[in-house]
Amino acid sequence: MGLWLVDADTLARSRFVRSALAETIAALVTLERARAAHPGERAWLDAHLPAHRARLADDPVTALLVRAALGRTWLADFLTQTPGEGEPSFEEELARMRATSPAAARRDLAVSLGRSPLPAALCRDDLPGRLADLLEWVWTEAVRPSWPRRRRIIEADVVARTGRVSQGGWAATLDDLRPGMRWLGGSRLQINAHDNPPRAVHGAQLLLVPVTPATGWVSWDAPHRYAVIYPCAGALTAPGPPPAPDSLARLLGPARASVLVLLDTPKSTTHLVALTGQTLGSVGRHLRVLREARLVRRRRAGRSVLYDRTTAGEVLVEAQRTA
Repeated sequence: MGLWLVDADTLARSRFVRSALAETIAALVTLERARAAHPGERAWLDAHLPAHRARLADDPVTALLVRAALGRTWLADFLTQTPGEGEPSFEEELARMRATSPAAARRDLAVSLGRSPLPAALCRDDLPGRLADLLEWVWTEAVRPSWPRRRRIIEADVVARTGRVSQGGWAATLDDLRPGMRWLGGSRLQINAHDNPPRAVHGAQLLLVPVTPATGWVSWDAPHRYAVIYPCAGALTAPGPPPAPDSLARLLGPARASVLVLLDTPKSTTHLVALTGQTLGSVGRHLRVLREARLVRRRRAGRSVLYDRTTAGEVLVEAQRTA
């Protein structure tokens, strides 16, 4: 299995990072697999898959390149750029991909194809630029229009997992971050099921990068940075808010109870408006009352303000569900 040997210094330097490029790569993977993890993703696929397929049909070299880059069991390394310092823009991240040397791109594709010979059509020098052009198109047409909402969901995931770090430590947080990933103890982090030699991740920075599609991968810019890209907890578009228990609705009122029920994970007021169909003013009033009753707390994540249930709020909701 793939093991990273993570020391205490690396865990201390770990941090969550938001990446528009990682979100776009995950969207490309979803388009290529054409499989939806939830109804919201199905609606997104139905809207953008025909244009994606039409674009690749008109460009068979890029279509072959994408299939090779997504590989059999491994994504090509030059596709999965590790986020740089700070939180670079999409354009800055994409520029690094464009700067990949043609020889390095071909080597990465050979690995993603399981060491098989590269198809003759891909023995060319414009592969990094072609892949970057496609990702720029996916970003512009299919991701950027919904990026503000995607970012809010990502920020909510970061707030929730940061809270888990403070309660259970990094071991509890890393243990279920993505399928196949396990904290084995003794500084051993299983990152996948590949039969690779253990990799010592000592003195490096471990970056945790949430994306809204149900996919993920790992990458590194050794020896400085290692990244785990994982699917965040919030779906891009939920099929509908869960109904509040009747007893809770009678206690708090249906509208206020529905807000409390939705706060099982951190959400912004804008996200709550979208899920409940209530006005911004109504949601704000409900949140104020719930905060005054100490059922809800408010936290800041970057430029967003997110709300989630307190322990008292959790107890109240669960008590009404089991009543």
